[in-house]
Amino acid sequence: MSNEIVALTEDISDSPLYSEDLAPVPEHKRTWGMWSLAALWVGMAVCIPTYMLASSIILSGINWWEALIIIGLANIIITIPMVLSGHAGVKYGIPFPVLGRSSFGHNGVHIPAIIRGLIAAVWFGIQTWIGGIAIYSLWCAISGTDQVTTGLSTGQFVGFFIFWLVNVYFIWKGTESIKWLEIFAAPILILMGIGLIVWGSTQVGSFSQVLKQGQQLEAPNANIFAGANMLNLTISPIKDKNDKVKASEYRITLPGLQKDINQNWQPLTNANTTIPLMNIPGIDRASISSGAKPIQLELRAKSGGSYLTSSKINVVPTAPKKKGFASNIWSYLVMLTAMVGFWATMSISIADITRYTKSQSDQIKGQFIGLPGTMILYSFVGIFVTCASVLIFDDVLIRDDAPWDPAALLSKFSSPGVVIVSQIFLIIATLSTNIAANVIAPANAFANALPEKISFRTGGLITAVLGIIICPWYIINHIVPFLLFVSSLLGPAVAIMICDYYLIRKTNLNLPDLFKVNGEYSFGGSGFNSSAMIAFFVGVFFAGVGYKVESLSFLYDISWFVGFFVSFIIYYILMKNKSIPQTAS
Repeated sequence: MSNEIVALTEDISDSPLYSEDLAPVPEHKRTWGMWSLAALWVGMAVCIPTYMLASSIILSGINWWEALIIIGLANIIITIPMVLSGHAGVKYGIPFPVLGRSSFGHNGVHIPAIIRGLIAAVWFGIQTWIGGIAIYSLWCAISGTDQVTTGLSTGQFVGFFIFWLVNVYFIWKGTESIKWLEIFAAPILILMGIGLIVWGSTQVGSFSQVLKQGQQLEAPNANIFAGANMLNLTISPIKDKNDKVKASEYRITLPGLQKDINQNWQPLTNANTTIPLMNIPGIDRASISSGAKPIQLELRAKSGGSYLTSSKINVVPTAPKKKGFASNIWSYLVMLTAMVGFWATMSISIADITRYTKSQSDQIKGQFIGLPGTMILYSFVGIFVTCASVLIFDDVLIRDDAPWDPAALLSKFSSPGVVIVSQIFLIIATLSTNIAANVIAPANAFANALPEKISFRTGGLITAVLGIIICPWYIINHIVPFLLFVSSLLGPAVAIMICDYYLIRKTNLNLPDLFKVNGEYSFGGSGFNSSAMIAFFVGVFFAGVGYKVESLSFLYDISWFVGFFVSFIIYYILMKNKSIPQTAS
């Protein structure tokens, strides 16, 4: 790829499509080098959702090393369109909404831009809620207040709004403050991850023992096996680092009855206890076998003079997971799609950042150095530390009680000093991700909608307000479904932009006309490229139709790939024979 940078030589400042925030960044103002961009990706990738990604895969029954392969492959895949989209940012100094005018038209680009902005606002809210929880935990550690770990509390909402205000401060200060925030945060966050791995290894005994014992997280807490003359409940409780079952008793209840099926705690003697449910009075075999009525299960262990009790879990019959690559390939593809969807937003809008980069070499190396490796490293940190904590903490009796996120983990430490320092690091990690990944792009998208009235700051504030409105405290528990939905919308958009930039226009854009209402990209005066509109909506349809049509659910399961390839092919077919002005680069 050429290091050529094209400057704007025509005064188009009077155009309603022009604003200072959307204008090309001149070469002398490019302050981001390779390590700045790499540090940006480290700062964005080292965050609590990254830490939790692998857990969402493991909870589906996939083992830890398969989870890491999926995450690594997904991030290598998504870095490719990231680098391709970033080329125009470096060459022309333009942000994503301006680049999108060449393929969608200056009016048509509002569709993918606003979609990108709204999705980023959701992510902004989720990250702000996570940062708020860290602030709440920090306050509890300083004040000695007991932390509420289940449900929602006033303290959590106070922390949320405090962290929201911190984000607004950096929105107001602009992109240069974001660069310095990322450079400051990146080394601290990597050291924190390494420190957590050392802690886990030391507490358990060895690195290998943590991973070996961590395999028990792959199995469900319990399962019901129904047969012609059989209805059995099998319990798989967590074992400690000495390979001993932590829980000593269990209790079964059936929601909906005035009495528990089994009110008394029963002894739990081994790791795979099988309970014949047919022997318990009040069991309705038909409703339990069909899953209509779940069994509720609790475990407990004696600790001193009291008991540590697990969460209540609902158990319904599920088919045993088959072993082997061939049996699970579709599960791998679904998770791969979700992991690609994690950064699908940035793949479409990376020009918002690469426009501040000095050369193509810097943006390519910076992204490949910063993104895939960091995602693999910090996902492994999440896997390893969660496995270690399951073995170390006595109150983790089932895998649902495992501290799958750092805030939950740190709340288990008895030392206030450890909690305070660690939560400060978490706050920095979440802030650095939120500002770079979830503010710059939507701020530019909203500014592009009304360039003369909405500035970058105003667009950022709109994002911040939307981050409250979407109620992130509810969405955070449904990240994988959310990622699949995101994939169905953004795969088609990035496909059209890449196809247009490389195959149709050969990376040559008419820079002044990107800011003209009646220029080359007005597409006959409407501002809509009909080819892009058709390709986009057909791609979204094929990617999303499986959400409602069960027989086509396989399309939705791999929505990013379906949408990308459908839209790419359709757009190329519709545009290849059209007359495209030859713009001198």
